[in-house]
Amino acid sequence: MDGPEDKRFVETILSSVADGVFTVDHRWHITSFNRAAERITGVPAEQAIGRRCADVFHADLCERGCALRQTMETGRELIDVPAHILAGRGRAVPISISTAILKDAQGNLLGAVETFRDLTAIEQLRREIQASYTFEDIVGRSHAFRKIFAVLPDVAESDATVLIEGPSGSGKELLARAIHNLSSRRAGPYVVINCGSLPVSLFESELFGYVRGAFTDAKKDKPGRIALAEGGTIVFDEVAELPPPTQVKLLRVLQQREYEPLGGVRTLKANVRVIASTNRRLADLVSEGAFRDDLYFRLGVVRLCVPPLRERREDIPYLVEHFVRRFNAKRGKRIQGLTPAAMELLLRHDFPGNVRELENVIEHGFVLCHEQMIDVVHLPEELQPLTRSAAAELDSAPSGLDRAEADAIRAALGRSGGALGKAAQDLGISRVTLWRKMNRYGIRSSRKR
Repeated sequence: MDGPEDKRFVETILSSVADGVFTVDHRWHITSFNRAAERITGVPAEQAIGRRCADVFHADLCERGCALRQTMETGRELIDVPAHILAGRGRAVPISISTAILKDAQGNLLGAVETFRDLTAIEQLRREIQASYTFEDIVGRSHAFRKIFAVLPDVAESDATVLIEGPSGSGKELLARAIHNLSSRRAGPYVVINCGSLPVSLFESELFGYVRGAFTDAKKDKPGRIALAEGGTIVFDEVAELPPPTQVKLLRVLQQREYEPLGGVRTLKANVRVIASTNRRLADLVSEGAFRDDLYFRLGVVRLCVPPLRERREDIPYLVEHFVRRFNAKRGKRIQGLTPAAMELLLRHDFPGNVRELENVIEHGFVLCHEQMIDVVHLPEELQPLTRSAAAELDSAPSGLDRAEADAIRAALGRSGGALGKAAQDLGISRVTLWRKMNRYGIRSSRKR
């Protein structure tokens, strides 16, 4: 196709293509620029042809490495590489780029061709879908999280005390932060106090502060966490660990909005919003006499319950997508997601560490994966299924500690009806340890969901 008619024929075809197409010679000068390329970039063909592609096609990908140069130097095509270009009036346009080399009939290198597709509509649709299952930095599309999303704005506006219950790693801290960010106190301080990490002897001085001379080392006045949170929000993380004497004084803060620093004689007013979170059921602790019932009712004006991840497995794909985007931005990678086999493993996993464990799993995959998709081999070892050879080796192994341990686990699971928590308690080990040993020996729980 060397004649004028052939050239016009090719130009007619390129003009009818919806994707942007341009070609360059071996000096990176643009030799053709179709109508779709004009429309997407906002640059007329007559202004583009003859100029270097870097002066016309302003893509963020060029800063990391030219796609055309990479193809011309390696001979390898690139397909659907995500990028953004700056179009007319500085508008950022999401696109996907594909490249290939151009050769003549004798195999001589003529240059390269780049095609790019405008993903604006797709990106807008993705945002609309994403908005239906994200709130602030919280991700969930399960029924439980849709209920939380529905009431969260009203809860935030109310200034009422909120109790958030849920297992460790389930996202309680994200909910607390979202309530603060959506409230009228968003411009005020956000202070977190971990009730399980402070010695009992220091708890009250840390919470209420102290005045000079209150004890031997009190050389000057020190404000407590409540004073630091003035006008904002204070979060009592793991509130179930609150010492009984402090429970009484916190009740006074909630009821009368006042407190006294350690060693002080002057009563101070507390203009703070209180949020409490716990991985234990406070109602059970109240029944056992380990937590004050009046404080429980004061804390639980509004109660939000975050279920464990194993009870909302439908959220896992959305969480995976969320973490993939985050780690791509953090590590400068372009991983597109998980293979179906890897995703299936995650969907079958119980995640005793909940969302935090899932985040760690994806980060582990990012460390090992150098391709576009995270596969089973990139997941942590304990998630990978027992290989046939390992299973055969276990079955053929002589009786010993491993076999006895596996038999003990099976017996405990039988007594508990497949409930991992009860079986772990029966064996005197943690649920996480039990789960790891079950993976090691290829034992599956028979409990029906």
